[in-house]
Amino acid sequence: MIKAHKIRLHPTEEQKTYFAKAAGTSRFVWNWALAEWNRQYEAGEKPTAFKLKKQFNEIRRAQYPWTWEVTKNASDQPFLDLAKAWAAYFDGLKQGKKTGRPTFKSKKKSKLSFYLANDQFELGDHRIWIPKLGWVNMAETLRFVGNVRGARITKTADWWFVSIQVELPDPVPVKKPVAVGIDVGLNRLATLSTGEKVENQAFLKTALKKLRQANKRLHRRKLGSKNREKARRQVARLHYKVTCLRDDVLHKLTTQLANCYGIIGIEDLNLKGLLKNRQLARSFSDAGLGKLLNLLLSKVGQRGGQVIKVGRFFPSSKACHCCGWKWEAMTLNDRTLVCLNPSCPYYQCAQDRDHNASLNILNEALRLIGLIDQAVGGTGSDAT
Repeated sequence: MIKAHKIRLHPTEEQKTYFAKAAGTSRFVWNWALAEWNRQYEAGEKPTAFKLKKQFNEIRRAQYPWTWEVTKNASDQPFLDLAKAWAAYFDGLKQGKKTGRPTFKSKKKSKLSFYLANDQFELGDHRIWIPKLGWVNMAETLRFVGNVRGARITKTADWWFVSIQVELPDPVPVKKPVAVGIDVGLNRLATLSTGEKVENQAFLKTALKKLRQANKRLHRRKLGSKNREKARRQVARLHYKVTCLRDDVLHKLTTQLANCYGIIGIEDLNLKGLLKNRQLARSFSDAGLGKLLNLLLSKVGQRGGQVIKVGRFFPSSKACHCCGWKWEAMTLNDRTLVCLNPSCPYYQCAQDRDHNASLNILNEALRLIGLIDQAVGGTGSDAT
């Protein structure tokens, strides 16, 4: 199992210049390799990463001597990355998936980054050694103990980060027989069948006023001016802050769920379709439901559990979880469900819409895997 630890760097101004040069070299080599790959492919040839790298090295010293000022990985890795991108594109065509073709990287819009192989850097106490640069301070030490596979240095807003990949032994999964159903949404980020509720923080909505002001300030600045660059960095910092706050909530929630439950039922939402709704698209993006599901699948699988996806057309909100009676006329504005089946124990009792949906999702998930006795009634902290 490979895990990545992202650590913030504290480089000097000279070291920031080196990072920018290395990232620029990596971007230039990618664009050169992609242009040459397209040219050879259209000419009927069969380009490979090894051939392009050999071709580039033959002209590198004469035509591009400035690429030697930074680590060699900045010039070597783009060829391997391009080969992987083309392989993913052609595999997507075979499987009928829409995988985009590799595109050229813009100097202004692309993210600054470059790769370091495991023999091209050394880790110390709160610092990392990089070829042709020396030691760079890190905000923290590497938290994982294992075989270091590589690292990638990137820039987000005004800050530089290093993401170090470490190979760890596969953990021994601990079986947890308890199960839970989760209903996700906008009013509440998640409602568990145990009754626990996680509110949707809506960090983007909270920061929207500041973002609008910052964007107005940006577009009033003259193109190419230093003031425009300052305004652009301010917008980037605000977006990064919103991303960090959202990721913090999602990681804490999914870690808690993965540690407490062995079987998790969740609705298989059509996220692409939901994002086409002009009235709710921003709210769905702000909630990060897609990332919530991806994190849940990853963490639960690592801990030996399983995530059961309930079909998106399953009437989890409209049906009573006890008797199955359906309220066909239910709308998004109806936040409670009142069962009108006289033989149901919940007859004429107001049930919370989201809690009722989570119970339905749990029952359907257990039915799909042939289990009927794994539901729990306590909170997540009790169900370990």
